[in-house]
Amino acid sequence: MELKGKKVLVTGADGFIGSHLVEALLDKCCDVRAFVYYNSFNNWGWLDTLPTKKLKDLDVVSGDIRDPNGVTFAMKGCDVVFHLAALIGIPFSYHSPDSYVDTNIKGTLNVLQAARHHGTSRILVTSTSEVYGTAQYTPIDEKHPFQGQSPYSATKIGADRLAESFYRSFGLPVVIARPFNTFGPRQSARAVIPTIITQLLSGVGEVRLGRMSPTRDFNYVKDVRGAGVDDGSHSGYGGEGRGDHLISRSNVQRSQCKSQSVGAIGNTNRVSYTKVGGKLLFKRFDFGGEDVAAAVQHALNRAVDFLPERLVLRDQIASPNHDSDFRTYAAVISRAGFSAV
Repeated sequence: MELKGKKVLVTGADGFIGSHLVEALLDKCCDVRAFVYYNSFNNWGWLDTLPTKKLKDLDVVSGDIRDPNGVTFAMKGCDVVFHLAALIGIPFSYHSPDSYVDTNIKGTLNVLQAARHHGTSRILVTSTSEVYGTAQYTPIDEKHPFQGQSPYSATKIGADRLAESFYRSFGLPVVIARPFNTFGPRQSARAVIPTIITQLLSGVGEVRLGRMSPTRDFNYVKDVRGAGVDDGSHSGYGGEGRGDHLISRSNVQRSQCKSQSVGAIGNTNRVSYTKVGGKLLFKRFDFGGEDVAAAVQHALNRAVDFLPERLVLRDQIASPNHDSDFRTYAAVISRAGFSAV
């Protein structure tokens, strides 16, 4: 399906990935409707930061994904739906699991029911790598068993299975996409890469992190949004009724993230462990088609360029040397011991 000129709805459009997806769809000349979480401040989340020209081309609908009537109203007349609205964060799910069931499972059900009602041509349900839990083998593929290791991951598993059931039971044209760890502008400062960057920029003498041994696959947000657009426009990776990975196969340790950020910011501060081990290995870079080293460098440049502006606005840090610090990413790859295979 060619998306140009199509009426497209994005749920969770006010969030990190959703706002980037909205921009990409507008650039493809789609007629975009953004479904954002209603609040009394009339705040549209990250959409508020979009250029005025883009906002003028955007149809924003405020509502609640948990409300079936509001979802049905928002989806009326839409050819394609990108469903990103979700309640995220593992720790919060431990003491408030009902909220996750209502948002992630019932919210997805509302989207699927509305799609049946309206005869929507394609629905992309955004899942997460958290559905797999701790890896039983690596690299994780789509055949890896699901493991509900937290109420959050359990509700995302439930949403996945609901979407699959609507494909198998009713022939609903659903695609499930599972992004692995996405980073870039607008990401929550709680995530590991922004955590490292903000500590370095704040001038701390010691960067504090948790365990250094876990490895993660990182994806730049604009690569994820591009893959999402592809999945929403054609059968793409595995076709309808299946769950497919959006993954870079980067397999990066936390210690390696830190060493790249040190190189990026030109900061010589020490870390709370004695050795940064290993090389940063990128086995595959699926989205973007660029040289791997250049693509990673560009992605991290954007992440660091964004965070200081955000932090300055919140008066969390103040440094007269931001401009010179932000642009020293040329040293990132060499300082991190980068190696492409």
